[in-house]
Amino acid sequence: MDSVQIRGFEGWTILFDLDGTLVDTAPDLLGALNHVLTDMALAPVSLDAVAEMIGHGARAMIETGLNTQGAVLSATEMDAAFERFIAYYVDHIADHSRPFEGAVDALAALREAGAKLTVCTNKRQDLSERLIGALGLSHQFDVIFGADRATHRKPHADHVFETLAAAGGDPARALFVGDSRTDERAARNAGLPFVFVTFGYEAETVEDIAADVAISHYTQLVSALSDLRDQAVASPRGR
Repeated sequence: MDSVQIRGFEGWTILFDLDGTLVDTAPDLLGALNHVLTDMALAPVSLDAVAEMIGHGARAMIETGLNTQGAVLSATEMDAAFERFIAYYVDHIADHSRPFEGAVDALAALREAGAKLTVCTNKRQDLSERLIGALGLSHQFDVIFGADRATHRKPHADHVFETLAAAGGDPARALFVGDSRTDERAARNAGLPFVFVTFGYEAETVEDIAADVAISHYTQLVSALSDLRDQAVASPRGR
């Protein structure tokens, strides 16, 4: 990354989704799900069966895993399955989860350039902090804002605006990076430009998502954000 690309992010806030955007968490989430299923004498499932549900929380993953085998739980049984999932996941949260290639360098470059960096995730606050801490990334972020910390979670704009407020950020100088339709809608609802990372867990195509910019590797991120920043300065959006 050259110096031209990384200068001039003072006063700007970058919001990142977590699962599928910053970190490939699928292996450990799938491990927790299959732990729950095999405890119930059900067969483990493949990542393909549940990948689209990763950004929607543990309950959605469990329900999808059950549906693949025609299993149905009562509300009480689902609560118990959820607790087993979380207990296992907490103990194995970073066994195999890793930042996507180039992500750490991109974060460092953006901080060096003066940007405030935040995590705006539908993952639970305690799990988000635990994962980011286990990966040694806590120092990179000014704010981590989980689903249970938000008044209304993504795709609601409240989640975006509350993350920005916690970081002391200006919505007119903010950019959103995510891997899903949920992230795209959250960005649009808050009036933010959106960068779509194509290596995450979203099943919809790049054309369907219609992001401002799509990237296939983190080496492209700083340049993409620089272009969006310059466009926003040249043509301010009313927010």
